[in-house]
Amino acid sequence: MPDDLIAAADEVRRMAYAPYSGFQVGAAIRAEGGRVHVGCNVENVAYPEGTCAEAGAIAAMVAAGDTRIAEVAVIADAPAPVPPCGGCRQKLAEFAGSEVRVTMATADGQRLTMTVAELLPGRFDAGYMNRATPGAP
Repeated sequence: MPDDLIAAADEVRRMAYAPYSGFQVGAAIRAEGGRVHVGCNVENVAYPEGTCAEAGAIAAMVAAGDTRIAEVAVIADAPAPVPPCGGCRQKLAEFAGSEVRVTMATADGQRLTMTVAELLPGRFDAGYMNRATPGAP
């Protein structure tokens, strides 16, 4: 169980900037090297220009020099574990293998763990671009 990741995600969740929805989300990523990177959602009055917690954690990971995800935790104060949005599922798939576990949790302790492949079946990856020609119309 990724208890340390859930705790890190919950701590950063409390820092979320969510004045419009009141829905605070925190995410924590363990990189393959073991470092933990966190992110929280940041809303903007010009919806949908905000940033998801998972995207923030990925940006922090890349800024710190890590590029591969080993494990993910996401937490929100919701009645059931909240999965990453579609865009964040694709972002996670960019940096994580299909087998990487994503644990979704609620503030009151419920948990659901799925793999990246379960969250994003039929994911789009660089393999589809093998025949692409940069700069082609």
